Amino acid sequence: MIWKPSPIAIFGLAIISAPIIAHAKIYVSAEQAQKILFPNKTLTINPIIITDDLQEKMRAASSIRYPFQGQRIWKSADGGWLVIDEVIGKHEMVTYAVALSATGGILGIEILEYVESYGYEVAEPQWRKQFIGKTINDPIKLNQDIQNISGATLSCKHITDGVKRVTVLYDLALKNTNSKSIPGK
Repeated sequence: MIWKPSPIAIFGLAIISAPIIAHAKIYVSAEQAQKILFPNKTLTINPIIITDDLQEKMRAASSIRYPFQGQRIWKSADGGWLVIDEVIGKHEMVTYAVALSATGGILGIEILEYVESYGYEVAEPQWRKQFIGKTINDPIKLNQDIQNISGATLSCKHITDGVKRVTVLYDLALKNTNSKSIPGK
């Protein structure tokens, strides 16, 4: 008996051995996010020092373990804020921007960079618009006031928790800041 490989088996083996390709994508730059979230407004960079106490309070409220970096914060003349943050998706970092009004309400979020192979649906406007109007007083929790996307659960959860972290940052550190802003993008 002569063994002949099945075409289906060969195809299956080819699929299994094919490299997994990550869809690294830069959706918008920080400057583009500023223009999208704060159209026709000038923003000034306003970095802050994140103390250990503030870091711990943000961590407790959001469950995000990755430390928040305080260098990418901008303020608008009318008191609004743009905060760029990073959270882990499933395996890789997701960079996103949150725009807050002077009173701490979320004006919008933008996904800047997404590197994962799956879950990129978090960049879709339909999912991101769920955050608009939310404040520190809202749960901002996946499957409570933010809907999940099947196949993107970890990215949805981590971005949702990250947005909660930004609202905590606003409430504890940004809303009462009178620090002098540094001109620039």
